[in-house]
Amino acid sequence: MTTVMTASLSACQQAQRENPLLTESELSFGAIDFNKIETADYLPAFEAAIQQKRENIQKIVDCPDSATFENTILPLEDSGKLLTRVSSVFFALVEADKTPELGKIEEKVQPMLTDLGNEISFNKPLFERIRQVYDKQYDSLTGEDQKLLEETYKNFVRRGALLPDDKMARMKEINLRISELQQQWGNLLPDATNDAVVWVDKKEDLAGLSEADIAQCAKDAESRGGKAPYAIVIVNTTQQAPLASLDNRELRKKVYEASIHRADGTNPKYNTFPIVCEIAKLRAEQAAIMGYPNYAAYSLEKAMAKTPDNVYAFLKNLIQQYAPKADAETKAIEAFAQKTEGKDFQLQPYDRFYYSAKMKKAMLDISDDEVKPYFNVDSVLINGVFYAANRVYGLTFKERTDIPTYHPDMRVFEVFDKDGQSMALFYGDYYRRPSKRGGAWMDAFQEQSRHWNQKPIIFNVCNNAKAPEGKPSLLTWDEVTTMFHEFGHALHGMLSNCEYTSLAGTSVARDFVEMPSQFNESFASIPEVFDHYARHYETGEAMPAELKERMLKSINFQTAYALGENLAATCLDLAWHMLSADAIPTADKAADFETEALRQIGLLNTQIPPRYSTSYFNHVWGGGYAAGYYSYLWTEVLAVNIADVFAKRGALKPETGQDFRDKILSRGNTGDLMQMFTDFTGMQQSDASSLLKARGL
Repeated sequence: MTTVMTASLSACQQAQRENPLLTESELSFGAIDFNKIETADYLPAFEAAIQQKRENIQKIVDCPDSATFENTILPLEDSGKLLTRVSSVFFALVEADKTPELGKIEEKVQPMLTDLGNEISFNKPLFERIRQVYDKQYDSLTGEDQKLLEETYKNFVRRGALLPDDKMARMKEINLRISELQQQWGNLLPDATNDAVVWVDKKEDLAGLSEADIAQCAKDAESRGGKAPYAIVIVNTTQQAPLASLDNRELRKKVYEASIHRADGTNPKYNTFPIVCEIAKLRAEQAAIMGYPNYAAYSLEKAMAKTPDNVYAFLKNLIQQYAPKADAETKAIEAFAQKTEGKDFQLQPYDRFYYSAKMKKAMLDISDDEVKPYFNVDSVLINGVFYAANRVYGLTFKERTDIPTYHPDMRVFEVFDKDGQSMALFYGDYYRRPSKRGGAWMDAFQEQSRHWNQKPIIFNVCNNAKAPEGKPSLLTWDEVTTMFHEFGHALHGMLSNCEYTSLAGTSVARDFVEMPSQFNESFASIPEVFDHYARHYETGEAMPAELKERMLKSINFQTAYALGENLAATCLDLAWHMLSADAIPTADKAADFETEALRQIGLLNTQIPPRYSTSYFNHVWGGGYAAGYYSYLWTEVLAVNIADVFAKRGALKPETGQDFRDKILSRGNTGDLMQMFTDFTGMQQSDASSLLKARGL
């Protein structure tokens, strides 16, 4: 990362203290020196970086020479290097350790960034130069140069560079308003989720939870103000893990309803529906301006799926096969519950996990509490996630305690390639806290680029419970696979070998980007890997063979639920984004729209609600998955197909890993994504039938 010294930094130069965000880091890899950064540094850093990008764009426009790849496309690629650096640091904290002060800065920064984006997207002289290069040089360029030109040109067109002036002006207004609304969403939803915490006065009300989980409830209560001795924290999904263990049915109901009603206006203070409906309407208008019937059609054009019809054909095939299995699963759980609760007992959604867990215990003699002592977070990371990466890709990891982090819970590792060369930094931030949004994700402080001679600095974020001092932090199987999943994204970033950051790592279509992560989950259950990390936190002994057999058998126990909640959320996302602007419901009708959308697609099932309901569907309203949540199922098919290839060739064979690395993980968005899949698997198209088989359905 080069030192930035331009006329635009005069305000910083005049200051007594040098802004660490605007100077070259002296740390390995150019890592961020969080020890030097103060909250007050962010706004002036954004102002300087934005101004620098404006000046760089103007230099391209003012160039007196005819437009070429070298004087237009490459300078455009380079123009925002500093702004990318500042943004990557700031928004990492906004997502994972947000303070009120950072929130206030975000309110100022987002409009600035949106204005800059509009300026660039609708800069006619700039686009004219890009178009000249595209028309004159596209056929003569090769490889990544040609791909960068193609992506640059098409992205400008998709953002509206060819629109007439009046429509350009309206697109600018829409972009700014959506940015404002997403900022409101980003503030409101975490507050609503934190407020939805369920307070518990008596320990006996927590009967069914393990002592470790009860201790965690006490710790969570203390960290949230201590309104009661115990607190059950609500996480981002509809279902909550304690529902599988809590004996107290009224408390289960309270927890479930706190989850589903967190942001739907049940508490008037927290209602995201007005935001949802306005964003949906604006997206529909965007699509109409660009000549598409709806936002889904507009969004999917650049995805592997290409059209809503292709996505619906894929989903309806799954729904048709899933529905009878889901009904049978529900009847079986209710019948099991009636053995103890009486024949008149009616299973409710807050009962399902509880009786399913008891049924699993009765049929397979297995429970979460029995296996969690073998899933210590540190062992899962070092002896599982890292071990698999070593066996398959030859990577080794050395902890770096000298690299500063934004939170004491984070760990940093230097990553070495199989030839011993240092290749990346990896940060892990695994524990939940009130300042962190829900969910799990991967991102980069610095993306790989040969053009910039830049190595990747990647981080993973999860929301696992951190045990009280002196206690081990133990995981559920779902949390184990989440760590493997997010590290699959990390590998996609760390193993990237591309010329340009715009094409590097995870800069691929949404319905491809989840494939490496979902595929990486498969290593969690491979016997050699499993035996290496599934060790008792006290004795270090591997999980006994008999317990392991029962545990691995249980992975696919009653999996219709997991598929159904995903299908329901996916179809909700599409339903909202298939509407024209005049068909978007008003906020007071949004919940009714959700119900009707699920009914029409055949997924209205009180027993299997969406994984994310409309009012807390962050992927769609706050993230980048609008009309794209189907990607998780779409890429799961790709991942299962790839795992089958690994299994045939040798799942832990370095030769197989190298081939996957060469043909997919290292290539970013430098070629046709389907062709990459074909090059590795030999399959001309993916085989969706493998998904149901892999899920035990």
